[in-house]
Amino acid sequence: MKRVVLLGSTGSIGTSTLKVVEDQPDLLQLVGLAAGGNAELLVEQCRRHRPRLASLNDPSKVAATQSALDGSTRVLSGSAALVELATMPEADIVLIAIVGTAGLEPALAAIRAGKDIAVASKEILVMAGEIVMREARTHGVKVLAVDSEHSAIFQCLDGKPASSVRNLWLTASGGPFRNAAQWTAEALAGVTLEQALKHPSWVMGRKITIDSATLFNKGLEMIEARWLFDIEMPRVQVVVHPQSIVHSMVEYVDGSVIAQLSTPDMCLPIQYALLYPDRVASERVQTNFAKIGQLTFEEPDTERFPALRLARRAGDVGGTLPAVLNAANEVAVERFCRRELGFTGITASVARVMDAHRVVDSPSLDQILEADRWARVEAAR
Repeated sequence: MKRVVLLGSTGSIGTSTLKVVEDQPDLLQLVGLAAGGNAELLVEQCRRHRPRLASLNDPSKVAATQSALDGSTRVLSGSAALVELATMPEADIVLIAIVGTAGLEPALAAIRAGKDIAVASKEILVMAGEIVMREARTHGVKVLAVDSEHSAIFQCLDGKPASSVRNLWLTASGGPFRNAAQWTAEALAGVTLEQALKHPSWVMGRKITIDSATLFNKGLEMIEARWLFDIEMPRVQVVVHPQSIVHSMVEYVDGSVIAQLSTPDMCLPIQYALLYPDRVASERVQTNFAKIGQLTFEEPDTERFPALRLARRAGDVGGTLPAVLNAANEVAVERFCRRELGFTGITASVARVMDAHRVVDSPSLDQILEADRWARVEAAR
C-alpha cells in the first residue's frame, strides 16, 4: 500500500488522481489533500477518502469546511499547511499538482523529509530544476514525472544513461491554432480567450490550456526535461503531432527511436508515477490503432509561436532566466484572461521581461525567488 499526499486535489490533475486511487483501492491510500479555493469539492473528497489532513488556500473557508466534516480530517490553510502535508510521516509519495510557483517549497520540504515526489507542476523544475534534482540525489528520493510527455520519456529511457541518448523528442498537439493558413500571424493577434481555451486533444485547467495554445507549455516542458533526465538543452527537441497518441520519444545514439503511445488520458501517467516501478492492470485507457487511422508529424512553427525560441534561450542561458520566463508568462497569461493583453502580447511581454533581466548564474533558492518576484512586477508594469 502506497500512502499518497495530493497537493492540488480539485484541479484537473487532482481529480484524475482521485480516479486512479479509486481504481486501485488495495494499492493506494490518500492521507492528505490540499485544494485552492474549492471548499465544496474538497469536502466531498474528504468524505470519500477520509485523509488525516486537508488544506485550503483561503483561510476564511477553513472553519466552515472543518464543521462540514466529522472530525476525521483536520483542515489547515496557507503555505505552511502545504509543507505540513508534504512532510506527513506516514506519506510515501507526494503528488504536486499546484499551478504556479506555490508547489516549490512543499516539493523541497517533501524531498528533505525523504519522500518521493511526483511532479505535475512544471514550474518546480523550470524555476529550480538544478536545486530540486540535487536535493533529490542527496536525500536518495525519486522525482517522478506526471506530465504525459515526461512520463513517456521516462518509460522509453527505462534506466538508460544520458550518454546513450541522441535526442529527447517532446510531442506537441500544436494547439487550436496549428493551421497556418487559417491562423496567420495577423489572425493570431485577434485570438479571443474563448478560442484559446478550446484545446483539440486535452481537457485541462485554464492556465495550461492557454500555455498549450501559445506553445509555452512545450517550452516549459523542454526545460523540465533538461533537468529530469540530465540532458543538455540542445538534445531536447519538439515535434508537432496533432493526434496526441505518441506522447514522446527517445532517439538513441545508434539511431533507434523508442516511443510511448496511448489514447490521451492523464490517468495513465498518474498511475505509472504513483505505482512505479510496477505496472498495474487498468481498463481506463483503451487504444484502437485501426480507429485512429494515422499518425502525423510536423515541424513546429517558431515564427508564429516564438515561445519555443524563448524557452530554448532560457534553458541554454540557465541561471535565473528560466524563473523569469516562467513568472513573466504566468502574469501575461493572467492579463490575457482578464482581457488586458492580446494573445500575441503574451510572448511579446515575456520577451521584454527576459531582455530586461540581469541573469544570476548558479543562483541560490533565495535568488531564484527574488528573480521570480522581480519578473512578476516587471511583467505587470
